[in-house]
Amino acid sequence: MKKSIIIGLQIGFWLCYLVLTVILVYLSVGSEDNAVVEQATERAFYFATVPSVISYYSFYFLVFPKIRQKKILLSITYALGFAIGAALIGNVLIYAFLGIDSLTGAQESITVGIVFISFVDFIVGVVALVTKGFITWYEELKVKEELKQKNHEMEMALVKSQLDPHFLFNTLNNIDILILKNAEEASTYLNKLSDIMRFMLFETKTDTILLTKELEYIEKYLALQKIRTANERYINYQVTGSPNGKEIAPMIFLPFIENAFKHTSNKKIDNAITIHIFIEEGSIRFECNNKFNRNRKVTHMNNGLGNTLIEKRLALLYPEKYTLNVVKEKEEYKVRLIITQ
Repeated sequence: MKKSIIIGLQIGFWLCYLVLTVILVYLSVGSEDNAVVEQATERAFYFATVPSVISYYSFYFLVFPKIRQKKILLSITYALGFAIGAALIGNVLIYAFLGIDSLTGAQESITVGIVFISFVDFIVGVVALVTKGFITWYEELKVKEELKQKNHEMEMALVKSQLDPHFLFNTLNNIDILILKNAEEASTYLNKLSDIMRFMLFETKTDTILLTKELEYIEKYLALQKIRTANERYINYQVTGSPNGKEIAPMIFLPFIENAFKHTSNKKIDNAITIHIFIEEGSIRFECNNKFNRNRKVTHMNNGLGNTLIEKRLALLYPEKYTLNVVKEKEEYKVRLIITQ
């Protein structure tokens, strides 16, 4: 939400509050004596307005975060403490600025006044919580819409990347050749290709998926890439740790793997592409290194998913919970991504 709108909401509330306070002062005084009205107005300022401001912003900045953290008992304690404390501060201000004579009267009257202002401060604090809650809801709604748009852009980019004619034709041609040699194995690879397409088009609509499914998809993708070379050590893929019970946003790692294959031209090199996924208690670490020929001209720079879009999606999915390092050396490209959970 724009700052101007947030400021406008604040100003609107306080204007309404001040107008209501002035009306109540005039109604309660019941006198046309300017001196009496002025003194009543000053009392209302110190005993009502200032404590309400303190209570409002205490609830806004301090109580609301506790509610968001679902610390209900602590939130109630804070709320009551701020409301009563603000009322007492108003009492002290009257003594400090208007003198001891302004506090003369029955002890019961002063106590009732403090209780009443505490109640008013609590109501004002509730209004602050509602305001902050609305602003937070609106901002989160915008983030979700932006994430949805980025996911859509990513899906479109992945469709163009994974289902481009070169990938499909090369894979299908390899499977076609394999049919003559080993029909059963060719059928297995064809099923893998079908699973990849189904996964990409249908199973990535949710915000998160099981990490086991994501790893299965990566393994099938790598298997299809392996049939394009006779070098069995072309790809080095390892997973360390147990993925059971863990979830992750779909297709987080695949764009980096795709880029590795696109920029690795020599399939005869051992460990031309190295992928290692470390699954730990509170984090998942992804490392992908690929060797490339720096003299080779890349003819498909616009294919695949750009690093800018990848990082934007990561920032939306895992704000302040990821670390991405991309290093391009003389003949090796290194990606290191850590996601904390």
